[in-house]
Amino acid sequence: MNSIKIVRNLPRQWRSFSRCSILQQEVLQAAQPLSVPVPEGVDKPVSPKIEKLFTEITSLNLLEVSELSQVLKKRLNLPDAPVMPMGGFAMAPVAAQEDEEAATPKAVKTSFTVKMTKFDDKQKVALIKEVKSLLEGFNLVQAKKFVESVPTVVKADISKDEAEKLKEALSKVGAVIEIE
Repeated sequence: MNSIKIVRNLPRQWRSFSRCSILQQEVLQAAQPLSVPVPEGVDKPVSPKIEKLFTEITSLNLLEVSELSQVLKKRLNLPDAPVMPMGGFAMAPVAAQEDEEAATPKAVKTSFTVKMTKFDDKQKVALIKEVKSLLEGFNLVQAKKFVESVPTVVKADISKDEAEKLKEALSKVGAVIEIE
């Protein structure tokens, strides 16, 4: 009889043992020490692998460094980067700069930006309709949001005559336009 009782209690005992072992594992995992974040201004600890690479690279001479650089550029498909001068950019003499400015003709501005700075509230509906018709891809809702987001750029990189036509059309319906 006792043996039957023991056999019947075995699954129950096994479950409680299993639960205890799982809880014990969870407790052990929770007891693992947490890593403390590195405070600002202090260098982060470096892995031993990186430290080893650093010491090996710093022990190379200039020819070996050049060869390493070429191999890395080739295998990683890196573009050649321009080399920065040691002292930064040198200041050009002011007189030489003025001579260059006098020798080169002033550049003629070929692209302009049309900017709407404000509009007349009484003519808002007419302005929205005009923006919808002048700007491609705008529906009525987009044109309304565009007008209400003033100041905004209407068009950029356009010719002077196109900018003048746009300014004239929008000025007729109450917009204040600047051409830059």
